[in-house]
Amino acid sequence: MPGVHPWSGVSERVRLGLITKWVTPELVDEVLSECRKQDRRPGALPAGFMVYFTLALALFHQDSYDDVAEQLVGGIPELSGCIPHKASFTRARERLGPEAVEQLFHRLAGPLAPAGLAGSFYRGMRLAAVDGFLLDVPDNEANRRAFGGPKDSSGKPGGFPQVRVVTLTETGTHSSIDARVGGYNSGERDPAVAMASSASGMLVIMDRGFPGVELWKAYTGAGAHLLLRARSCVARRPVRHLPDGTYLARMNLAGQKGSHPGGVLERVIEYRVDGGEVIRLLTDLFDHDTYPARELAVLYHDRWEVESAYRQIKTFQRGRQEVLRSTDPQLVRQEVWAHLVVHHCLTGIVMQLADSNGIDPDRISFVKVLKHTRRSVVRQRADTPSKIRSFLTALAAKVRRKLDNGTRRLREADRFLKRPNSLYSYRPKDQPKAPPRRVAARTITLQATIVQ
Repeated sequence: MPGVHPWSGVSERVRLGLITKWVTPELVDEVLSECRKQDRRPGALPAGFMVYFTLALALFHQDSYDDVAEQLVGGIPELSGCIPHKASFTRARERLGPEAVEQLFHRLAGPLAPAGLAGSFYRGMRLAAVDGFLLDVPDNEANRRAFGGPKDSSGKPGGFPQVRVVTLTETGTHSSIDARVGGYNSGERDPAVAMASSASGMLVIMDRGFPGVELWKAYTGAGAHLLLRARSCVARRPVRHLPDGTYLARMNLAGQKGSHPGGVLERVIEYRVDGGEVIRLLTDLFDHDTYPARELAVLYHDRWEVESAYRQIKTFQRGRQEVLRSTDPQLVRQEVWAHLVVHHCLTGIVMQLADSNGIDPDRISFVKVLKHTRRSVVRQRADTPSKIRSFLTALAAKVRRKLDNGTRRLREADRFLKRPNSLYSYRPKDQPKAPPRRVAARTITLQATIVQ
């Protein structure tokens, strides 16, 4: 038809490689319908295509709009020869907004570990962790006003504005169960409280910045169990000593002392690792016979799995120290939700490879899956269900070739500040970074309380 742009029907012709297995055209249509983002008039960049394009921007974060568009339509000559201008893509992203991509994430998110997967369950409870991370966004007045950012000692803005992401993550698979996106100044506890309903039946692990009466009541009221690290000043007065050396104590609202009706009772476990500092854990698992203190102390260190999930997003998927591309706060939120959707789909690919080929998911390289998923888009090798199955079979063979015979050796590297907040940090810039090394198993020593 004369006068019709070649890209007008692009939604029916473009897919996103292996990610299409999860983000199907039918799901995209349902989400757009729920968010009332259907196309009101024919245009060159319809909403259905823009969902895939927004996810592709996250998958190819270091590429320009033109490059991402060409990778999506590279196999269609009549489309690759007339790529729309960047401004057209920006306006189409603004029309789409963040709600559709956020809704897409919530439709896909959820635990992926099958029953019995090692490291994913503890005595019938699925293991999850809550934590958060920050992403740099372009430095402009709109982003700084919407998200905030770090400041120097005089109160002047320092560095980039930052968006805060808090997630409920399955520790055994790194899959996202729930997430919230906010600003730098929003903190992590309030978003964590908002995700409590998604943790029903799980044992949720958190670091020492989270304990609070409101959070405790929200999660236990939702049917979840908690294992939280706490500062030394929290729940420090024993109410009752237990035979295994742990004790019951009460955590009250800020400023309250003694036994208050608004407080909560919890079991306190104290221990040392290799004779180091005393680590204090709080839990609502009161039965010391069913839930031994030593097992819970070992289990707490699975919280670090959520840091590995964040590394996959921030270092491998986004790119090391990369700033998000969006200059408008609404598009920043859209971009962050797109990164979360893509990461969850990549985790789904890892789990499918593991399940169908008898491979421990910890042995499958996230970077390799990321690279091959990008190739599936560029080469247009996975735009139909049969091609997706074929591509996954080939990818499984490549993954298997990289596996060693036997188990992975236990390794450890010293913690190192790679990106100091100040140029005048006390840590010398030329401090050598210790390489990963073979280590012996850590020794956990419980701190038994003395009954007065």
